[in-house]
Amino acid sequence: MNTDVRAQLSASDVLEGLLTTRYSCRAFTDRAVPEEDLRRLFTIAQRTASWCNSQAWQVELLSGEAAEALSARLLDRLQDPTERPDIATPEAYEGVYRDRRRTCGRALYDAVGIAQDDPMGRLNQALENFRFFGAPHVAIITSPVALGTYGVMDCGGYVANLLTAAETLGLDAIAQGAIAMYSDAVRDHLDVPEDRWIVCAVSIGYADAEHPANGFRTERESVANAVAGLGGTA
Repeated sequence: MNTDVRAQLSASDVLEGLLTTRYSCRAFTDRAVPEEDLRRLFTIAQRTASWCNSQAWQVELLSGEAAEALSARLLDRLQDPTERPDIATPEAYEGVYRDRRRTCGRALYDAVGIAQDDPMGRLNQALENFRFFGAPHVAIITSPVALGTYGVMDCGGYVANLLTAAETLGLDAIAQGAIAMYSDAVRDHLDVPEDRWIVCAVSIGYADAEHPANGFRTERESVANAVAGLGGTA
């Protein structure tokens, strides 16, 4: 086996390991990430492939007090529960999508000791989304309205790479769609222009390893069920 093939196999093993060990962190310490690590993180993610190299994403990185101020604005906004997302939300989760969503939610509630018949417990856990789970840094991702679905798809690729890049740097992160449900508040607070959609947030920092919210993992569908045309894939 030549050196190039060995290197390729090694890289694929590394990538598979990163994707396998990465998880959505739902409780952070208040330890700030060094500036050089943040710069490296976003430098890596900037290599994301995009439609016609349009690089639709624009990022507003908030740290410390700035992140806390946005959190306070969102929590205040929740006094009016009416959602105003820029991007249309799913019409419904049905079939296997509903099942996967419920399984994920139940696993989280079980991990943190919230009973199915405890609406206040579930509400308090949901509010952690708007506290960014205590993360010291939060990145707000936006996309040009004019690029429509294609821009949002490119942002999705960027977010996926950002999460994987965080894993390579020993950082923890979680992508959060919840903040986009209240895009009006985010837009007003950060003065985001009307020609950009609020896509999501990514909270970044170091996991609180002792917190039970970080003690569960989600599962993935088998390749055989997800990909047609692979023959005897198990």
